[in-house]
Amino acid sequence: MEISLNEISLTTLFFAAIFTNNILLTNFLGLCPHIALSRDLKSSLGLGAAVVFVTTSTSVLNHLLYYHILIPLHLEHFRFVLFIIVIASFVQLVEMIIDRYFPRLYIMLGIFLPLITVNCAILGISLFMVIRDYSLAQAMVYGAGSGIGWMLAITLVASIRDKIQSTANLPRGLEGPGITLIITGLLSLAFMAFSGMIQIQ
Repeated sequence: MEISLNEISLTTLFFAAIFTNNILLTNFLGLCPHIALSRDLKSSLGLGAAVVFVTTSTSVLNHLLYYHILIPLHLEHFRFVLFIIVIASFVQLVEMIIDRYFPRLYIMLGIFLPLITVNCAILGISLFMVIRDYSLAQAMVYGAGSGIGWMLAITLVASIRDKIQSTANLPRGLEGPGITLIITGLLSLAFMAFSGMIQIQ
């Protein structure tokens, strides 16, 4: 069932962002950190939580800046630069917090934590927000739901990989990225079952 943005409730938008329009399993955005860090459940949860915080916060800030600064000044063409600056600032904040309070997680995430800045899923969420002309509340809910959907996908893959590695002997060619892509593809097919429930435009 397809519904317009004028008819959609915030609850529906939230769950649609997690399941039927999962940013990773439907749009395949944010695959690089997904492939690299889905080998360990703890690091997947840590990175996923950081992504949820960044997507929620930057969706709200980017919405405010785009509609209250760029559009009135007719500077919409600078949205890519503005969105990336906002995302980079929040990633730096998250990196400092994790380094200060969760040093073991900071070491575990390594280079992939600052690389959230160039995680195309986070930029994609802000761009979808503009393309679909979301309200501020819709942008916040969509950002949170998309971040949770990305975290759900990476933790599911990490759990499956952990189970496979402890119970099966994989061919050498399938170790690492190979099995990750296979699992991600199968999960994407599984999540397609939700697409018949609701589609947001």
